[in-house]
Amino acid sequence: MTTRGDPALEAATNPQPAPSAAPETGVGRLLGTLTALRETLGSVRYPLAGPSADEATRAAAAVVNQLDDYLLPRLARLDAPLLVVIGGSTGAGKSTLINSLVRAPVSPAGVRRPTTRVPVLVAHPNDVPWFTQANLLPRLGRTTSQGVAAGFLRVVSAPSLTPGLALLDAPDIDSVVDANRVLADQLLAAADLWLFVTTAARYADAVPWELLLIARSRATAVALVLDRVPAGAADEIAPHLAEMLRARELGDVPIFVIAESELDRQGLLSDRTVASLSEWLTALALSAAARASVVRQTVDGAIVALGPSVERLSAAADEQVAAAGALAAGVSTAYHTATTAVELGVRDGVLLRGEVLARWQEFVGTGELMRAIQARVGWLRDRIAGALTGRPPSGDTLKAALESGLVTLVRGAAADAAEQAAGAWRIHPAGAALLTPGLAAPSADLTERIERMVRDWQRGVLELVRTQVGNKRFVARAGAYAVNAIGLVVMIAVFTATSFIPTGAELIVAGGTTIAAQKVLEAIFGDQAIRELAVEARRDLLERVAALLDAEANRYRTVLDGTGVDRDAADRLRRDAAAVRSARAAAPLPDGGADSRPNKGWKGLFRRER
Repeated sequence: MTTRGDPALEAATNPQPAPSAAPETGVGRLLGTLTALRETLGSVRYPLAGPSADEATRAAAAVVNQLDDYLLPRLARLDAPLLVVIGGSTGAGKSTLINSLVRAPVSPAGVRRPTTRVPVLVAHPNDVPWFTQANLLPRLGRTTSQGVAAGFLRVVSAPSLTPGLALLDAPDIDSVVDANRVLADQLLAAADLWLFVTTAARYADAVPWELLLIARSRATAVALVLDRVPAGAADEIAPHLAEMLRARELGDVPIFVIAESELDRQGLLSDRTVASLSEWLTALALSAAARASVVRQTVDGAIVALGPSVERLSAAADEQVAAAGALAAGVSTAYHTATTAVELGVRDGVLLRGEVLARWQEFVGTGELMRAIQARVGWLRDRIAGALTGRPPSGDTLKAALESGLVTLVRGAAADAAEQAAGAWRIHPAGAALLTPGLAAPSADLTERIERMVRDWQRGVLELVRTQVGNKRFVARAGAYAVNAIGLVVMIAVFTATSFIPTGAELIVAGGTTIAAQKVLEAIFGDQAIRELAVEARRDLLERVAALLDAEANRYRTVLDGTGVDRDAADRLRRDAAAVRSARAAAPLPDGGADSRPNKGWKGLFRRER
């Protein structure tokens, strides 16, 4: 950001790191821990939608802003000029009050609302360099010109002000312009002292009291101006306001009453009208002890207030991790259920029905299995017969039927898993925000990948047969056709509960056509060999299915991982906050020589009229 038409201030328009306090001092250690906390806060994100996410994002930004705008630069220079931010509701007379205090129209005042669009900071010429170097409020550009755009802080030199104290005219806290309200909050958070302006007609409004309670929660130094008080009304209104302050534990807040009066030709209140406030501000500026008391109260209060704020942010970070875990669990449950469903479908013999059963009966009943095992001539005869009749060998059709049935089983399980995972995400605020139509359905190429997986598995079974029983002289003599036939038998065995070709009680499933084939296989290879082949083939199939379904689940996990939920964020925040507490306890802020006895320090400069 550059300062238009103001080259002398260009170097102050961008945030600059605050000078470090001496590292060996207690303040230096405190500054270091706050800097570490600020870095952690700046890195933490709340990407998953949820009840606390949006609020945590705003709260984290507010804490970071206060650290950047106030705490870090103020701790780096505790002896820097005091910043008094003048805040209040629309039309309370803030700009008129500042103009009257410095006896010059430095801040625009009038009936147009909002009046203050660009905040105006007024300081003694000796103090102007501190504020133009973008120490406090480093994100705001600096200018001395009127009519600049938003995002700037206009710095005005006022020789009539006493050195050591500056006044900042903030936008209305209840402005109709959202950006003005946000800026007002930012400026008030960067104040050493809030000078809150309200009127006799509006002192009981809700918005000012909300901010005063925020000030109390942070232990911020506050003074209050009751403006535009009609003649004779002060004796009634001021006590009532004081009573309201006491009821909210703000009874020691100084109250200055400004009587309603005519403005002079420059739009200023008379010296007499603002005398009590002007004298108090001058006394504050002249007293190093009083200024140090203000800074100590506000800085220490802001540091203490960080604790609950950071804990809330830590809890919100925990909720992010919990939400991510819940979404991940929903996906894992859905796809684990799908894997289990496929495993049950493989084991319970459901695939040995319908088309697969018909092809198996044909494969065994026509004698193709026996011919394949007995000699190569069976393979040649079947190929010639297939060429003449136009019908493929029954072994090929059995293999295709197995493939089709298995593809249907896995595809159905994957579709159910996608629907279940989408349902789990849909009922969760974070999941609903991440879910897309494409994610809620199986992958577009799922069928193709399942078919490829099944074919790879079938080839794997044949390779298993070849390597496990290939040393059998009979198989070696029968050749590849025998391996294919035995492989089909093993595949059938995979889909039975006993890991063997259908026999005994399973005759009702297999049609009673396997006895002869079984006896031959037992005679050649032994019962246990076929069982072991079936167990290995089933294990291989289920591993491939699990890998495929896991790849489907990874679509959800990729989306979830892409949100960047930080599982260690809460621990880092709590660790940094604990370090700040430890540093504060080890080395309290210096008091600058202020007397800590009752009615001394900055509040001791004020005497409430009775």
